[in-house]
Amino acid sequence: MFRATLKSLLARKLRLLLSGLAVVLGVMFVSGAFVLTDTLGRSFDAVFADAYEGIDVNVAAKPKVALSETQGEQVPAAVPAATLEQVRAVTGVAEATGVVAADGARLIGSNGKVVTSFGPPQLGENWVGESDLVKLREGREPRAADEIVVNAALAQAAKVKVGDRVGVLTLEPKKEFTLVGIFGYSGDRDSVGGVNEVAFTTPVAQQLMLGERDVFNSITVKAADGVSDTSLRDEVARALGGDYEVKTGAQVSADASAGLKEGLSFFNKILLGFAAVALLVGTFLILNTFSIIVAQRTRELALMRAIGASGKQVIGSVVLEAVAVGLIASVLGLAAGIGVGALLAYLFGTLAGGLSLAGVGVPASAVIGSFAVGLVITVVAALLPALRASRIPPIAAMQDVATPDRPLTKVTVAGGVVTAIGGVLLFLGLSGNAGGSTLATILGGVLFAFIGVALLTPLISRPVVSLLGAVFAWSVPGKLGRLNSGRNPRRTAITAAALMVGIALVTGVTVILDSAKGSISALARDTIKAELVISGAQSGPRPPSFDPAVLEKAAALPGVQLVDGEYGDMATVNGQNTWVSASSDVTALERIFGAKATAGDISRLGPDQMLFSSDSATSRNVSVGSQVTVQLSRGEARTYTVSGIYESSQLTNPVVLPAQAAKSFAIPQPIQGFVQLAPGTRAADVQPQVEALLADSPEVSVADRDAFIAQQTSSLDGLLTMIQILLALAIVIAVLGIINTLALSVLERTRELGLLRAIGLRRAQTMRMITVEAVVISIFGALLGIAVGVGLGAAVVEALKDEGITDLILPWGQMVVFLVLAAIIGVVAAVLPAVRAARINVLGAIAHD
Repeated sequence: MFRATLKSLLARKLRLLLSGLAVVLGVMFVSGAFVLTDTLGRSFDAVFADAYEGIDVNVAAKPKVALSETQGEQVPAAVPAATLEQVRAVTGVAEATGVVAADGARLIGSNGKVVTSFGPPQLGENWVGESDLVKLREGREPRAADEIVVNAALAQAAKVKVGDRVGVLTLEPKKEFTLVGIFGYSGDRDSVGGVNEVAFTTPVAQQLMLGERDVFNSITVKAADGVSDTSLRDEVARALGGDYEVKTGAQVSADASAGLKEGLSFFNKILLGFAAVALLVGTFLILNTFSIIVAQRTRELALMRAIGASGKQVIGSVVLEAVAVGLIASVLGLAAGIGVGALLAYLFGTLAGGLSLAGVGVPASAVIGSFAVGLVITVVAALLPALRASRIPPIAAMQDVATPDRPLTKVTVAGGVVTAIGGVLLFLGLSGNAGGSTLATILGGVLFAFIGVALLTPLISRPVVSLLGAVFAWSVPGKLGRLNSGRNPRRTAITAAALMVGIALVTGVTVILDSAKGSISALARDTIKAELVISGAQSGPRPPSFDPAVLEKAAALPGVQLVDGEYGDMATVNGQNTWVSASSDVTALERIFGAKATAGDISRLGPDQMLFSSDSATSRNVSVGSQVTVQLSRGEARTYTVSGIYESSQLTNPVVLPAQAAKSFAIPQPIQGFVQLAPGTRAADVQPQVEALLADSPEVSVADRDAFIAQQTSSLDGLLTMIQILLALAIVIAVLGIINTLALSVLERTRELGLLRAIGLRRAQTMRMITVEAVVISIFGALLGIAVGVGLGAAVVEALKDEGITDLILPWGQMVVFLVLAAIIGVVAAVLPAVRAARINVLGAIAHD
């Protein structure tokens, strides 16, 4: 039986290879995700090991506001200069150095634009001299208050050289400096981890990066000979008390690397999610392939049963074929995944500003995951056909190969039950009644919905396919193609379902994002009563900001009625981390954003008062007159009195503090500005004047309200494009499924095709017949996908009404494109099977058994 299975496998190697390709692509995503995260993880380990090389102990103050990775960038707390002297006095300390190193030093390049960073920080530091790691390549160290040095990577990106006068943006507005030196790192590196670095003299770095003199944000310590890192750490910790975090250099390096790896794990989950989609589509393809092969081998399997093979042996034969396909696909997918992971790591390193990558490695998780997924998917998909094969009676050996069409009652009932389960899970997840498993419940609902629809599809495939095929029924090949596409509803349904998954996901995501974009745009147009907006596109962890002096100057321009600058920061409000804002003119809350007071007075705000949105006030159980403790990123905690509560809106912040509080924000400069014009004043007349005021704030620009809204929603377009590109993989697998189904169908109908050719059907007509069949199946799958995608998207939009997505927008243009694309997919998928059908030897085909 084993030898017979191997011969059967070799006889159908091309068909099984096409099925295996689906698994290859899915496994590629799985292994690629693990290879990518392993490579980048080891690269980050190496980067931080270099950065903290030579540091035995590091001392840092505990942050004022502790933030998670998703809440934003941690603001370093200040360490007083007196603490440095305290550390130097500890027994076992050979050397202690006060360090200023904070994100937010943005160099203005020779082209007048800010050098941006897509991920790595832009550090502003105090120059502490050369070391084994850092070496000056050109010029000298900074000595005067208006002198800086930069690392070689930043000098190249900015196209600046020693002796140039350059502008730098920090916690304060633009300041001019003379570039007196360029430094690099051991190993002839221009940067460490793609970080851009600007080094000032210590007093200037303290003022510009930390906001006050005589403070540092960390102290690095070298141990005396014979003193271990851990013992020195404990001694320093005892001397300083509990207000400081004292760690060894190895601990700091590991913690910094772990933080970035946490972000990588999110990216890893995204890739695994797309792998799951690819494998789901591949399951339909493998199921269809093995079902067709079992149907074609009815007589062969019946003969085996007649000569003594048991049902278990027949199941084993089919499963063995699946195992062979799974093993080969897993090996190929693992190899492809290693290549994809290495490529993505290279692209990530390039975008990150030249991250030095560790060698590409293949972690055990990639190997185990690849073979586990590849084998499980193929065996599970082949199990139903295998069970069906075991039930073939020996008498079938004396019957024709053609298998009768089975009733659809059971599969329809099963489809209804599975779809209902999917609907219940989606309802629980989208309504917030899934406890702590909301995402898992929604994903489970989507999976059950897809499987349920696939099971229900045979019920509607024959009438729908017949209706679609009527478009092509004006010729004999068209009529035959129409009949062939509907002759086996189960086969047609599974093939169409593979395409349905990809199209449904793309359609659903498009409906959600277009609805979000349309709702946000409509709300902003109806709410924001400002003709001009000052803002910039955020490319890193810090939002762009501008000089507060611009606000006063803009307010003095002719035709300007009101100018508001908006500041923002994460703060701890009564023990909970919350986004807070400050407004240069609190009346803008009503006059620009249309907020309505529900309690108290929101038209003015004293230095010790604050405002709450109604939702935020309810969730925190505060009311007018309540005392609230607020800890900002800098300074000490302060108590404010709630003086007003305003109606919550998607465009208003949950908490508003007085303008004076912005001095203690992480970014003490406005990040957005709104300009309201007097009646009769044209925005086009005022906009150039405001633009001129922003000459020293190159990160931002001024635009009219519609352009600002378009800029804010453009990120959704980029997200949609990325998702569509990744989901294109599922559509590619569906194309393979159509090719495979048609190829097997052509082989199954060899005698029928020979007879058609014998009675006058020409080769070109034969090819058109196969093409019509493919196009009808493809369009059927696309229609299913569009219907399911619109349904899922509409359900999500309905669930998000309270979040501000109030308008359901259907992407009619894209849906038409999907149908046209489906027709093209059908034509492309039909090429090889059609050519094969047209080349059939007529006499041989008639004699085919």
